[in-house]
Amino acid sequence: MASQRMNHLEKEIFSIQNDSDFERIALEVYHYQVEHCAIYREYIERLSWDEPTSSKEIPFLPISFFKTHRVISGELKEEVVFKSSGTGGERSQHFVHSIEVYKEAFRTIYSQFIGKVEDQVVLALLPNYLDQGDSSLVFMVDDLIEQSKTAEGSNGVNSISQFLLHDMSDVVGYYNQAIAAGKKVIIFGVAYSLLDLCDLNPDLRHATIIETGGMKGRRKELMKPELHRILRIGLNCKNISSEYGMTELLSQAYSNQNGIFETCPWMKVRIRETNDPFNYIDEGKTGGVNIIDLANLYSCSFIATQDLGRITSEGFEIMGRFDHSDVRGCNLLVQ
Repeated sequence: MASQRMNHLEKEIFSIQNDSDFERIALEVYHYQVEHCAIYREYIERLSWDEPTSSKEIPFLPISFFKTHRVISGELKEEVVFKSSGTGGERSQHFVHSIEVYKEAFRTIYSQFIGKVEDQVVLALLPNYLDQGDSSLVFMVDDLIEQSKTAEGSNGVNSISQFLLHDMSDVVGYYNQAIAAGKKVIIFGVAYSLLDLCDLNPDLRHATIIETGGMKGRRKELMKPELHRILRIGLNCKNISSEYGMTELLSQAYSNQNGIFETCPWMKVRIRETNDPFNYIDEGKTGGVNIIDLANLYSCSFIATQDLGRITSEGFEIMGRFDHSDVRGCNLLVQ
């Protein structure tokens, strides 16, 4: 009976149409996770938190607990464990009970913001993620590549969708081949690899470039506006897109221009005060990024990240990261 209810809740999450749907399902997910996710339940108990009546009253678990605890509901078994890149030290781990939930989330979101992968050639410059393994990003992009390669009516051109490591000239060659065949080209790339690609001064004006993260210790970190300015010039692109995701989330946000990220119906971003993690701030002001990701049904859907951001009229921006290593509130659960 319980499994039937959870299967139904999974379907409800991906069927959210409006704020009313979101509020109802978010509260239901909250009650499920407080009951079944041990670390989240203990966190709530230590806070002595009143029963929430809306999603704005739900406490957010500091993201660092994914480094120190097994964040999964009850006695559920994981189908896969995703790990962070580890550039900041210890790697976060996300114990994912249902890989099908992850697939449904990223496939739906990608189609909404980037387009039908069956009509695309997908190239990926993600060498550091491939080297370290257990990456949720690599899993997602690999799935998109396979969908592209096996698409009906591709006439074999989509078969060039693939991961590319260090030979930047291959990117240009495959891009030209795909464009000549009338295909849309998507290039996923970590920031330092895209900067390496700039050294060739290619003309990629017809590609969608999706920047997926920072320098990973390979180059000097740059603010997003400056990074994207350099990439636009170096790759001859009008816009640089970005993907905002992380090991601890099963959903992603995309920015197709101006660094403004948009979310899917089951994901919301709220901005908290940097010195008071339980108080929200107004639109346009910078603070800590809290994320509700209802696709995280079997782990924790309410996460206080270490990112700084702000809400805009069109979505949200990422401004950087906290200088200190952990989000305030973690000391409530020292074990």
